[in-house]
Order: sequence, then structure tokens, then C-alpha cells
Amino acid sequence: MDSPTGGAPTDPPTPSSRRSPKRRWGVVAALALPIVLAGCQLPNFGGYTGATKQGNDAFKLWQGFFIAGIVVGVIVIGLILWAVFRYRRRSDDMPKQTQYHTVIEILYTTIPILTVFGLFAFTVVTENEVDATPPGKVRVEVTAFQWGWQFYYPATGKIVEGVTTQAPQMVVPVGQTVNIALKSADVVHGFYVPAFNFSRYAQPGYTNYFNFDVTRAGVYRGQCTQLCGLYHSLMLFSVKAVPPAQFQAWVHNVSSGNASINQLKARIRAQGQGA
Repeated sequence: MDSPTGGAPTDPPTPSSRRSPKRRWGVVAALALPIVLAGCQLPNFGGYTGATKQGNDAFKLWQGFFIAGIVVGVIVIGLILWAVFRYRRRSDDMPKQTQYHTVIEILYTTIPILTVFGLFAFTVVTENEVDATPPGKVRVEVTAFQWGWQFYYPATGKIVEGVTTQAPQMVVPVGQTVNIALKSADVVHGFYVPAFNFSRYAQPGYTNYFNFDVTRAGVYRGQCTQLCGLYHSLMLFSVKAVPPAQFQAWVHNVSSGNASINQLKARIRAQGQGA
């Protein structure tokens, strides 16, 4: 049938042509949905920036890994989509077969290897910086036990301790290196401060050494991360970072504790019997 204007007959639009804009928006939504649902935060990517020098080094490594993952993911998804749309089936004819593309084979072999070696090198450098323990101006001996913490300052003989609902607070100076000696009096515990991007085991019979260089004042929550018994969920503590002058005033004014770990455990047993 001729068109009303006398021109060549026109075919009605096919269903596929009518649906093509919707399909494109569907592809865009499918690619954006995982990012939206993941709650991706830029530029932190959901991580803490680190309130210590060591934690900030770990945060930078996290950023680098995340960005590398995004780059690799975009390249892989782009190549997949390009192959899907560029070489999709158009007829029943056998497409041209090719093999032994030396340049491409070398590229897709060497680039992933170099990427892995690069990420490994950055990881080693960061781990060495985080685990380095140069002498500091302040030393704190941390003892974990069921179910509490004890912070001992050997230079002054000061002890801060807390059990179950009495979460102790470790006070440290801002901008100074703090040496930590971590051990356990009974079972394996976990010393974890989220804002420091740091976690370390407290193991019986072994002392772990590490440093903190807190960069900004504040109070940072901490907790035990190893299931260590009945009151594991109550093994909380905090780290308070203050200016050096305020720290010295605290050291000279805080009362000295004399409770031993055994006395603290006896107090916990008494609290349990009273409950």
C-alpha cells in the first residue's frame, strides 16, 4: 500500500526498535545499581582515613587497591560489552576464525602480572611502615584478660584497669610515638581500634609490639575482636589522644592502681555470682 503522500510505502517500526531505548536504560541501571546498593563513599570507599600515621598508611593502601579494582573492573566490563555488541550474531554464517594474536596474548599476560607485582610491592612497603617500632617517648604495656583490660605506664608506675562494664581508657599524647607491648593473661584476645585501622592479637605467652602515632586529638573506641568467653561483648576500652602538655598533667595527677590481674578476675567472678 502506498503512503498517503504518494511516496514509497513505509514499514511500521519493529518491536525491537521500539524497545531499544528501554534496553539502553536497562543496561545503565544494571551497571549503576551495584554501586548505589553498595553505598560507595568517595573518596574513602567506606574506610577510615586513620587517626594515626600507621592507620593513614593503611588507608592509602586501601584506596590504591580500590582504585586499581575499579580500573580493572571497568576494563574487563568494557571489553566484554564491546565483544557482545561488536561481534553479536548477525547471520547463520560461520564468522572468520583467527588465532595466535601475539601482541594481544603478550599484553593480557604481562599486564595482570605487573599489576599483581605492583600491588604486592605497595603492600610490603605499607606493612613495613605499620610494623616498624622505633623507640618512642611513651610506653604502655597492655594486658588483656577475661574480661577486661589493663594499661600500665612503666615510666611512672601508673595503672589504668577496667573490667566488664567498667571500660578503661588509655591516654596517649598527640604527635608523639607511643610504644605498645600487648599480651594476654589467659586466652587469645583481639586489640582493635577501628579509627586506627589496626587490630592485633593478644596471645598468652607471647608479647606483640607495635607503635601508635596519633595525629589528631579525640576519643577512639576499642574492643576485643576474638570470642574469648562469657563476657566477650563487654571487653570494651577507649583511647584518648590529648596534647602532650595535657598528657603530662594527666600522668602526674592520675591515681596509681595496684590491682593485679588475679584480683580483677576475682572481682569479675564476684560480679557474676551477685548477678
